[in-house]
Amino acid sequence: MSGPSRRGRERAQLGFLLGPVSAFLTIFLGGPLAIMLIYSFLAPGLYGGVEWQFYPHNFGRILGFADPEFEDFDPVYLAIFLRSVRIAATVVIITLLVCYPAAFQISRLSEKRKSFALFLITLPFFASLIVRLFIWVLILKKTGFVNLTLQTLGIVDEPLELIYTEGAVILGMVYIFIPFMFLPVYASVEKLDWTLVRASQDLGASGFQTFCRVIFPLTLPGVIGGSIIVFIPSLGNFVVPAVLGGAKTLMLGNLIEQQFLAARNWPFGAALAMLVMSIVLLLLFIYVRHETRRGDDAPGIR
Repeated sequence: MSGPSRRGRERAQLGFLLGPVSAFLTIFLGGPLAIMLIYSFLAPGLYGGVEWQFYPHNFGRILGFADPEFEDFDPVYLAIFLRSVRIAATVVIITLLVCYPAAFQISRLSEKRKSFALFLITLPFFASLIVRLFIWVLILKKTGFVNLTLQTLGIVDEPLELIYTEGAVILGMVYIFIPFMFLPVYASVEKLDWTLVRASQDLGASGFQTFCRVIFPLTLPGVIGGSIIVFIPSLGNFVVPAVLGGAKTLMLGNLIEQQFLAARNWPFGAALAMLVMSIVLLLLFIYVRHETRRGDDAPGIR
């Protein structure tokens, strides 16, 4: 079989295999996103829904160019947006600080203990998210386990405000997303070439220099992948803030839910959702570019 005809057959087979999946994603992912994009540039209806006229001020309510005829710019939406980004970034940092050293420790275990440790890390996937969050409610509330223990030991006289705070939201998200950070980081650590680490030490590099110039660059793909996987759902999460944050810690996910269900301002809710999606796509673009350049460049140690 000639080369061109063989390549054509391989492309046909690839198109046949990927065609159904591509069509499914186009219809059920691209379609709703296109609807949301269109709605984000429409005017809100008086009693809900949309009015089919161009209205860019849905984004202006967040970014600072609200419709001057009907409303003034309210920085509360920008504050919620920035708070969501800050909380998501904090969750990424904490989960990384927990999972990075843990991945190295588990990778050095025997195969039997390593399998058991990985099972324990993935064990929360087998339990309901709502059940796990309400367990934290029982732990953190004023009459919960933490406050009762502190009062019994005489450390505090009055119950502490642990629940319905930003700290409780961060704690809940860290608890939920630790497996999502650990698995990509662990995959990179498992593929780490320890001969390069030993070569660096033999050449006189200190432990810190070896980590900065050898270990961390080689495990960076897992760090980036885990950070993106954790940051994206943290940014748009609304379950954890609703259960552990109450009305005091409103995030983008809660605001989008309110706009669609309570306020019935679908265009503004769509604009908020598109801002989240734009951040998601930007992060994915940066990750793909990084992986593409990494694949094109020959690996080496500086």
